Amino acid sequence: METMTKKKLYEAMFLVDSADAGSDWDGVIAAITKILERAEVEIVSMRKWDDRRLAYEIKGTSRGTYLLCYFRSDGQTNQDIEKAVQISERIIRVLILSADWMTTEDIEKDTPATKAEKEKEEREAAREAAEQAKAAEAQAKAAEQAEPATEPAPAEEPAQVEAVVAANEASPTEETVEAQAPEATAKPETATTPEPEAAATPEPAKEGTDDSQESQPKVAADE
Repeated sequence: METMTKKKLYEAMFLVDSADAGSDWDGVIAAITKILERAEVEIVSMRKWDDRRLAYEIKGTSRGTYLLCYFRSDGQTNQDIEKAVQISERIIRVLILSADWMTTEDIEKDTPATKAEKEKEEREAAREAAEQAKAAEAQAKAAEQAEPATEPAPAEEPAQVEAVVAANEASPTEETVEAQAPEATAKPETATTPEPEAAATPEPAKEGTDDSQESQPKVAADE
């Protein structure tokens, strides 16, 4: 009776030349996938981990790109994977470790490469948004400057008409000035001071007006 071997989770870190990864990334992924499929493992995840300078040259390579891969296998075929990497022309090295304790959340965590990619996308999005806002502001200013130049006549005509009407109402025409001129000259003649009448002159006192005055002392003397 055959016994079923439970597959465990393993973590594999592949190292490739950065120049090769930059020029043919899909080819590098295809080469690693082919090795894993020959080992009959179940691929769970495969992502770029980081691009770093190597501490020392390996096969003439000073800068390498790391690929992080998770797969499930019975453990017996892991040696086949390591042997395939040794004879591969595109893969420099591989390190396989047990990762049976890891959860799905641990596997899906961002790598340094994915973090840098997200930050780059956020910066580009922010830059595009800033450029769009700047362009919209420039268009709004251009529209504000263009509005007074397109409608000068309708704004000035009513003001000119009102100014002319007000001027006509405030200053009389020559005809009205001439018509009013005689009246203005005639008024000073009528306004001259009247001559004194004869009644204003003092009349001479009549005789006998002082009889009472003269008689009074006389009466007082007789008494």
